[in-house]
Amino acid sequence: MANKTRLMALALSGLIGSVQAGEKEELLKLRNTTTNLIKQLVKQGILTDKAANEMIKQAEVEAGQQAAAAKAAGQKEAVPADEVRVAYVPDFVKDEIRQQVRSELREEVVGDVMQKAKNEQWGLPNALPEWTRKFKLSGDIRLRSQHDYQAPDNIPNSYLDYQAINDARGVTNAGLDAFYNTTEDRQRFRERLRIGIDANVADSLKAGIRLATGNQRDPVSTNQNLANYGNRYDFTVDRAYLQYDAIDDNKFKWLTLSGGRIKNPWYTGGGEFTGGSELVWDTDLSFEGFAATLRHHLGETDRLMDNGDQSHQAYLTVGAFPLQESSFSSDKWLLGGQAGMDWLFANQDNLKLGAAYFDYVNMQAKQNTTGSGTCDTNNRANTASRPEFMQGGNTLATICKEGTRLAPGTLPAMVGLASDFNIVNLNASYDMALFAPYHLRFSGDYARNIGFDKQEVSRLYGSAVDAKTTAWQFRADFGWPKAEVAGHWNVFAAYKYVGRDAVLDAFTDSDFHLGGTNFKGWFIGGNYGLMKNVWLTGRWLTADMISGPTWGVDVLQMDINTQF
Repeated sequence: MANKTRLMALALSGLIGSVQAGEKEELLKLRNTTTNLIKQLVKQGILTDKAANEMIKQAEVEAGQQAAAAKAAGQKEAVPADEVRVAYVPDFVKDEIRQQVRSELREEVVGDVMQKAKNEQWGLPNALPEWTRKFKLSGDIRLRSQHDYQAPDNIPNSYLDYQAINDARGVTNAGLDAFYNTTEDRQRFRERLRIGIDANVADSLKAGIRLATGNQRDPVSTNQNLANYGNRYDFTVDRAYLQYDAIDDNKFKWLTLSGGRIKNPWYTGGGEFTGGSELVWDTDLSFEGFAATLRHHLGETDRLMDNGDQSHQAYLTVGAFPLQESSFSSDKWLLGGQAGMDWLFANQDNLKLGAAYFDYVNMQAKQNTTGSGTCDTNNRANTASRPEFMQGGNTLATICKEGTRLAPGTLPAMVGLASDFNIVNLNASYDMALFAPYHLRFSGDYARNIGFDKQEVSRLYGSAVDAKTTAWQFRADFGWPKAEVAGHWNVFAAYKYVGRDAVLDAFTDSDFHLGGTNFKGWFIGGNYGLMKNVWLTGRWLTADMISGPTWGVDVLQMDINTQF
């Protein structure tokens, strides 16, 4: 600003007194040009009226001082009364003034003009159709090296893989695939690709789809194993939804309605450090159905601190999700609700709480009680009661048995869940900004299946079954909230305990002990930013079986993550 004022003074210094007609006209042009330039800067919002007036006044004062100094040191000869002399301003000085003004203002003015052109999309309406501005493309690619290490004291062929048994319709048909691998280490290279497109349908209403790699039968993993003899990868519709967001006059999103195949609508104890706890829901799980979230501001907040969505609010989320539809049996559903609070303190600490209840409907197995109980005489309603997907761990009941001549009516041919699942889930996290820019964050997750009926489960299972219905996790994170910029980092550590029938094994973490329930252990890891939108992730997970034959698994994962 000082440089601009000095230039103004120099420009106005030639305006004191009278000169020859040509010189006077030139100086008047210079004054008018400078004045118009200042008015234009005010009009564009670059200068305020007050600042512009002060610049002009200060420039006139300095110009008068320069003229007075020149007069005091200058001409001694007599000056006619009708003539006032001023310092001559050569052309090269005028050019220098012009160049200096341009140099001082060019960067600021051009930057403002370019920003305005970008915001108003000058020239684009005629260059691109209007519908192209309604779409937003995003995606990510992750490359992973994964090593699975089996404990040396594991017992071979000690656990049946009931998903493989159900698919093959019997232990005999499944053959060697009927058992989990408990003794052989495994090394895999894996890739995940996800591409999403969001479209603005109307005000507050958007449509979205996301395509992802992964096995179509596996709802909790979008990983694609490499080494397929060059075969092409599976690429499926991971999400397809409509979402309506109601926003008030303060730009607060007070209502969200979504339907279709949507992202997880529940708060799971996550934050910027992580996608959330995977105690109940794996982070790759998408939900099919409908959800609504109602939010309410808790008192007045500082709008400079408030992000409009998460600070100082209470929320209520409800959802209904069909899991399995059948024309021969009752449909399977997941019904849920969650209430919680999100509070941002003045020191930038953040507290989040969530209490949820999830009710699974028609999930228990329906056993065949006709004849010898074999699948040869089983009806379709019993068959429809088997789960579409299992990771292992939950207590199971035989739906029907094999009808082979070697072992008639003894081995299971099809199994289902022995317990009902009504889960109470509590989440809490506290993010401390005491060490900013580093954050220290503690989070906890607790789940209990209150739908477990010991007498009913024991009857379906065929013998007494103890209640193992609790699960919990405690986690600590430290570092930058995100590691998506070069040099940013964070580290984490957690301990996890997942009882056999605490949560549905189909939807829980797919990495801890390679998926399922009835495990306990810990994991550690960290993230490090390599460049913008590129970062490394490393994790070590170690878990052991809670009840049953010894089975321990350690997993090492090294990832290169990118997003765009």
